[in-house]
Amino acid sequence: MANSKKLTAYEAATAATRARRMAWWTDARYGMFVHWGLYAQLGRNEWVLNIDCIPPREYETLADTWKPKPRPMREWAKLAVAAGMKYMVMTTKHHEGFCLWDSQLTDYNAVQRGPGRDLVAEYVDACREFGLKCGFYYSLMDWHHPDGIRCATDEKARRRFIDYTHGLVRELMSNYGKIDILWYDVAAPLKTAEQWESLAMNSMVRKLQPHILIDNRSYLEEDFSTPEGSVSPAGNGRGWEACMTFNDVSWGYMPSAACDAHGPRAILKMLHTCSANEGNLLLNIGPAPDGSVPTDAVAPLTAVGKWLKANGEAVYGKVQRGAPGMATATGCFSRKGKTAYFWCRHWMGPELVLGGFKTKLKTASLLVGGKNVRFTQKGRQIILTGLPKACPDKHAGVTVIKMEFASAPKHEFGQFKIW
Repeated sequence: MANSKKLTAYEAATAATRARRMAWWTDARYGMFVHWGLYAQLGRNEWVLNIDCIPPREYETLADTWKPKPRPMREWAKLAVAAGMKYMVMTTKHHEGFCLWDSQLTDYNAVQRGPGRDLVAEYVDACREFGLKCGFYYSLMDWHHPDGIRCATDEKARRRFIDYTHGLVRELMSNYGKIDILWYDVAAPLKTAEQWESLAMNSMVRKLQPHILIDNRSYLEEDFSTPEGSVSPAGNGRGWEACMTFNDVSWGYMPSAACDAHGPRAILKMLHTCSANEGNLLLNIGPAPDGSVPTDAVAPLTAVGKWLKANGEAVYGKVQRGAPGMATATGCFSRKGKTAYFWCRHWMGPELVLGGFKTKLKTASLLVGGKNVRFTQKGRQIILTGLPKACPDKHAGVTVIKMEFASAPKHEFGQFKIW
């Protein structure tokens, strides 16, 4: 009962500050995820230790052979800004258990082994230099710690592993100034918040970092949910962030997956679904062992960044729900109040017909350049005329038409009741 009361009080306190703490995040809409660790040297997925059944002692030798180039995080941050991203989240410790910072709790870390320096500190510096909000990923699961697996069946092992886990999180929250996001991952093999002692851990985090946002992967709901591998909007009114790989194959460095890399249009499709449903997109890159950005990511991200520089009004800020159901064969919408933004993905030439609208349209214009577009409205049809013959957008072939309505636009798909 005591723990239940503490949890209720904790949830009430975090809920009271959530809107203020999350204001920047809900405006940002788009961030860069970075998976980087010892596994990059093998280039066969970040789960390679487990999947390929590598003997742990053999895998540990990677800690001494890893020699990243000086401050590669500046390259990531520079690309993130060019891509239109507003924040970054980096793996400080993945499932392999190797800590990228100068931990006092284990010598299995980047300062005492191969890199010989604090990679987390370099990452934080890069975020601040380029004006990006800074997030830490931390894997609760740990394949290297001797109690990381047996903690599920041995109480003494659980006690040691929880003390170790909470201690590492405390270091991350204490040593680098203000941190904006704590992104937990894989709460295994323990199966409950009580076993992880998540309430005590997260209470400690919030005491050290009062403004921080925490994800929902420590068995507490916290600030936002994290659908993975699919852009699946949350329907509970809470914040949500789709985390996606750049190639749908691997989060870590894997050069053979380059042929599956997303192009600009695929990225914009994900970004539209997120922003039109009041969510965020956290798009991952897996840097090479030396820290270089994979070449297959540079051109698509840069193209999307150029598109966002011109069309960001339709993505960033107070984009509201209500647009997802507004769709045609040629594109989709996002919305802010009385304004709908039509993302035309399939340009039809001088005339464009949009059906299903039940609200009066006042003005229409091309978002880039602001040129007015002629239109007529008949019943539930809006017919836009005098448009360019060819798609005006040269970055991704997605042109945005800004449509101002007399009131918040109401839309009903099609004219026949099918279901």
